[in-house]
Amino acid sequence: MKTVKDYFGCLVFDDRVMKATLSADVYASLRKTIDEEKKLAPGVADAVAAAMRDWAVEHGATHFTHWFQPLTGVTAEKHDSFISPSPDGGVIMEFSGKELIKGEPDASSFPSGGLRATFEARGYTAWDPTSYAFLTGKTLCIPTAFCSYGGHALDKKTPLLRSMEALNRQALRILRLFGNDTAKAVRSSVGPEQEYFLVDKALYDQRYDLRFTGRTLFGAKPPKGQQMDDHYFGVIKPRVAAYMEELNEELWKLGILAKTEHNEVAPAQHELAPIYTTTNAATDQNQLTMEIMQKVALRHGLVCLLHEKPFAGVNGSGKHNNWSIATDAGQNLLSPGETPYENAQFLLFLCAVLKAVDDYQDLLRISVATAGNDHRLGANEAPPAVVSVFLGDELNAILDAIENDTPYEGVEKTQMKLGVHVLPRFNRDTTDRNRTSPFAFTGNKFEFRMLGSSNSIACANIMLNSAVAESLKIYADRLEQAEDFETALHEMIQKTIRDHKRIIFNGNGYDDAWIKEATEQRGLLNYRTTADCMPHLLDKKNADMLISHGVFSEPELRSRCEIMLENYCKTILIEAATMVTMARGQILPAVERFTADVASRAMVKKSLDAALPCAYESGIVQKLSALTDAIAFGVNALEEALRKAEGADDYFTQSAMIRDDVLAAMETLRASCDEAETLTAKEYWPFPNYADLLFSVQ
Repeated sequence: MKTVKDYFGCLVFDDRVMKATLSADVYASLRKTIDEEKKLAPGVADAVAAAMRDWAVEHGATHFTHWFQPLTGVTAEKHDSFISPSPDGGVIMEFSGKELIKGEPDASSFPSGGLRATFEARGYTAWDPTSYAFLTGKTLCIPTAFCSYGGHALDKKTPLLRSMEALNRQALRILRLFGNDTAKAVRSSVGPEQEYFLVDKALYDQRYDLRFTGRTLFGAKPPKGQQMDDHYFGVIKPRVAAYMEELNEELWKLGILAKTEHNEVAPAQHELAPIYTTTNAATDQNQLTMEIMQKVALRHGLVCLLHEKPFAGVNGSGKHNNWSIATDAGQNLLSPGETPYENAQFLLFLCAVLKAVDDYQDLLRISVATAGNDHRLGANEAPPAVVSVFLGDELNAILDAIENDTPYEGVEKTQMKLGVHVLPRFNRDTTDRNRTSPFAFTGNKFEFRMLGSSNSIACANIMLNSAVAESLKIYADRLEQAEDFETALHEMIQKTIRDHKRIIFNGNGYDDAWIKEATEQRGLLNYRTTADCMPHLLDKKNADMLISHGVFSEPELRSRCEIMLENYCKTILIEAATMVTMARGQILPAVERFTADVASRAMVKKSLDAALPCAYESGIVQKLSALTDAIAFGVNALEEALRKAEGADDYFTQSAMIRDDVLAAMETLRASCDEAETLTAKEYWPFPNYADLLFSVQ
């Protein structure tokens, strides 16, 4: 019987396969490209392509595809077979270095935000050798970047790779100042925890809202939701356990380090967490994980819901982005060290993150902005839309001592100067985790908790990498010119703490008093919706920073702003149109049918005994009659709001109209329909209710 160790990564053209199939020279050259981002040497691509083809064909592959991540939020692929005609009328299996390095998919139907005209169809995909190729079914999938004919990035991978390089450049400058001349690279690493819901497919198929939008647009609360907290970490139901078992196997075959699985807080909600890896690979793997989660669910008669808020009244789903930075030798730069000098370096990198989060809190909010996540942020299970940083008591005390030049009452009492002999050692993981914080330090990494469950983690990490790179650049520019390094280092860290301590908050992020303090006293930003925050992507300070580090060009930034707003608008307009269809075509007829039947029964009772009061029937008929009028009025109001929004001249205007008018009309219509559901007999209701959906999978 094969063990996990036997089959782990068996569908990946990983380092083990490359060592076994490539010559020593080719392997060494390719590793240099991967590890040090050196240009690919001539001839290497052909050798790698031949080995990759032979390996894939041995595993039953017939096709290859350049697998990329356009700005649609999902992945894309175009399959080409390996076959080429041979002179004898047969075929040979061919795959060249040219085909490995570059593909040419039709780019005309992918979002570009005005970067090219519709008739300009040419686009290019370029091999990313830092992310391993893999097999799905009979297709070899090659992770690639995607750009336009004019060279503009049309995907999420390209700016992510650029942001990683920007962080690498600036972090190496800092390490050299601390005497580290051996580090060749600094990379960010991520471990994205993935939350999701599982519902029965037969029930899912009966609901237009789930099928068209991924979330329930109507639904009264069931008698029991998550009040008893009995689902969190509870015994996993057999049907779910079988799903998780197959999911793990499929992920492990693809070299994805799925580590933790458990029930989440809400009924039918679960979580999968991997061991973290390099940000680029983690991003590819998370996209692949979401695809596999949904495919495996269907094989078990289930549907995996990745929407951030598929059910009202219970917790939504997030994707906690555990982010850290380390050298190629494995030194975690966000981990307190063994010596005072290492701790001085740690504090500088820590302050770089604090400065980055404060200076670019708007970019971090923008990076998680979607129509779905707007429903989740600020609810009782997710952090607020206000960005803040949790550090814990010990780090807070250390920073306070540095800021005020006072003794640190920690492991040892000492003046907090940053010379190598006087900075005390301090411990790791000495404080509890703050699960209400959007950005929490957890010992050797930061947990960015604002991401929605369906989000690509690329967006958040692009902004995080870039903002920290900017902080490190400012530090390096100053320290490289300093006459006294230790004095300049102390003054810089002290100034950072004073200038940016407003972003540090260790309390309850769910408390309304905190939001008031954050916005009114500390001056932090509170962008509640995508429509509020997205235009600020183009603010001068944001554009200047991102362009200066080469992460985006100005046209690329403008295109992304438009694409994100377009996606927000289209998502909600589809939801609103679905509500109109369901309310008018399903809910109103069902409520009227039940109302008529109740009224008919009352008439029968009266015919038997005119003295019967029929109080129940009269009350129900009266309430439901009023509600049908309210629903009909709500449908008309929503249609009118839709009509006006659809006539907007641009997505900036349209997004504001949707935020202010369409969403309000949707909430009003839902309230009437949900109340009608509570008064209508279940057998009349036209689709499965919350109790069915949340508690049917056993």
